Amino acid sequence: MSSVLEVKNLFVNYGVVPALRDVSFHVDEGETVALIGPNGAGKTTTMHTISGLLKPKSGEIEYCGKSIGGTESYKLVSAGISQVPEGRGIFPILTVAENIEIGAFLRKDKAEIKRDKDWVYELFPRLKERMKQISGTLSGGELQMLAMARALMARPKLLLLDEPSMGLAPVIVEDVFHIIRQINKERHTTILLVEQNAQMALTAANRAYIIEVGQIVREGNAKDLMNDSEIQKSYLGL
Repeated sequence: MSSVLEVKNLFVNYGVVPALRDVSFHVDEGETVALIGPNGAGKTTTMHTISGLLKPKSGEIEYCGKSIGGTESYKLVSAGISQVPEGRGIFPILTVAENIEIGAFLRKDKAEIKRDKDWVYELFPRLKERMKQISGTLSGGELQMLAMARALMARPKLLLLDEPSMGLAPVIVEDVFHIIRQINKERHTTILLVEQNAQMALTAANRAYIIEVGQIVREGNAKDLMNDSEIQKSYLGL
């Protein structure tokens, strides 16, 4: 199985303060891989570096075998990488339908865009009900769904999800993670999931890496990690 994303020996600083230290991991085609850890561990820093928002001090980031370290975010979208950022990042003054259409702005295949639009409305029926609603008036869960729907409209090869459960009620978190599993299963979309809710992340992932204080400290099959007594005690509250 070929790697869609490879992060090798990544070092990132905030000023003179080390944020990531020798971080290495990979995401293979068709996988969902979770990066979990406590607040301040370096999860979002890792995501921002992959997506071009931060420049690494050293190390390599490869996407489909090509180096993308320091590449501008908009160029990554055209290469097949879509990110759902922490905080969602939708356009609040536009309607739900307009936000979804923006996700396909680089595409020219009108018939396929129509099919994908139908698919995301099937995936997120609440958004279909609110197509004409101004996005800034949506609930937190609906905003998360809209951000995911918009990212999917780019038909990404690699989907980056940054803290999709943040600020959501438990019942909505269940819905969001059910949809994440569905996206991976139906479209075979490769997913890197950065998430503080370790239990939900491990239910959705094939493999996982645990990051603490800017370093990867554990890795393995998601089910094995979920059944590990040390992980249960430290991360799952069991």
